[in-house]
Amino acid sequence: MGSLGALRRGSWFTVLLLFSLLSLLLLAILVIVDYVLQSRAFPAAFAVVFGLAFLFILVQWLVSPAIVRWAIRGRQPITADSNPWLFRTVDELARQAGVPPPRIWQSEDSSPNAFVFGRTIASAELVVTAGLLGRLNQDEIRAVLAHEIGHLRHRDVIIMTLMSAVPLIAYVIARMGFELLRGNVRVRGKSGGQAFLIIIASAILSYAVYLVAQLLVLYLSRTREYYADAYSGAATRDPHLLASALTKISYGLSLASEDSEPSGLRAFMIGDPVKASEDYHELSNKMNAYDLDKDGQLDAYELQKAIEVERKSHWRRANELFGTHPPTYKRILMLETMEEELKKGGLPANIYQFV
Repeated sequence: MGSLGALRRGSWFTVLLLFSLLSLLLLAILVIVDYVLQSRAFPAAFAVVFGLAFLFILVQWLVSPAIVRWAIRGRQPITADSNPWLFRTVDELARQAGVPPPRIWQSEDSSPNAFVFGRTIASAELVVTAGLLGRLNQDEIRAVLAHEIGHLRHRDVIIMTLMSAVPLIAYVIARMGFELLRGNVRVRGKSGGQAFLIIIASAILSYAVYLVAQLLVLYLSRTREYYADAYSGAATRDPHLLASALTKISYGLSLASEDSEPSGLRAFMIGDPVKASEDYHELSNKMNAYDLDKDGQLDAYELQKAIEVERKSHWRRANELFGTHPPTYKRILMLETMEEELKKGGLPANIYQFV
C-alpha cells in the first residue's frame, strides 16, 4: 500500500523484468543448444526464435479480445436507448479521463462484477454484470465504472494482455520438453545423448522461468488494481464510494453460483470470483478488528494503526503472491486513507496528480 509513485515505478520495473526474463530464456536455450551441438549457427537461430516469440505475443494480442467476448455469458449491448444513465456516465468518465468511450456490454451474470478488455484503447470494451447493476446504487456503480476507465487511462489492459504471454511462452516450451521426455526419447549414439541433454535442460529452465514470470504477472495484476482504485477515488472525488462498492462486490461474489462468468476472466474483473468467499471473510474480520471504537467506520487514528499492522505482516504479503487481486480490505484501507488525505488538504484542481 505504498505511494502511487512507487506503484508506477514497480509496474514499469516488472514489465522490463518480464521482457528480460523472456529474452534470457530464449538466449539460455540457444546457448545450451550451441554448447551441446557446438554449432556456429547461433546468431541466426536466436533471430528465428526471438521472431517466433514475438509472433506468439502478437497472435495473442490479436485474438484475445475475440476470446474474451465469446466467453461473456448472454451479453447484450448497452446503448443510449437501452440504458441512458449508464451510457451517459461511461461517456462522461471517458471524456474526463481523456480516452475514447468503450463499447458497453451487459452480461446476464447475477454476481456483481465489471471489467474492460481490448486490443487498443480505441477498441476497448466494457462489461458490467446484471448483478452489479442490481446490487449497487448509482453512486457506487459510477465509482466502479471510474475504476474500469482508470484501467484504460493507464493502458494496463494492453500491457496485461502482452505480459501474460511471457509465462505462457515459457510454459509451452517447458511442456514440449517434458512431453518429449515422457515419450521416451530414444538415446542412440552421440547425437541422441546431445538431444536428450538439450531437451531436459531447456524444459527445466523454461519451467523455472514460467514460475518466476507468472509471479511477476500476478504482481502486475495486483498493482494495476490499486492504481485503478486510486484513479476512481480521484475522479469521483469520493474514495469511500468505491470502498462501499468493493464491500458489496466482495459479498455478492462470495454468494455467486457456479454458473457465473468463467474464472479465466478473473484477472480482468474488479473482484476475484475464485477467492471471493475467503476474501469477504477476511474483509469482515479485518474491518471489525481495525474499527477500535466500533462505530462502523475507520477514523484517521484507526487507519494509521491498521496500516502499521499490515506493514509488519510479512507472512500476509507472502500469502498474496498467487492472487490476481489485492485483498479487498487492503484496497479499502488505501481508499479510506486517500479520503482522509483529501479531507485534510482538499482535492486539487488536477486530480491526475494522484495517479
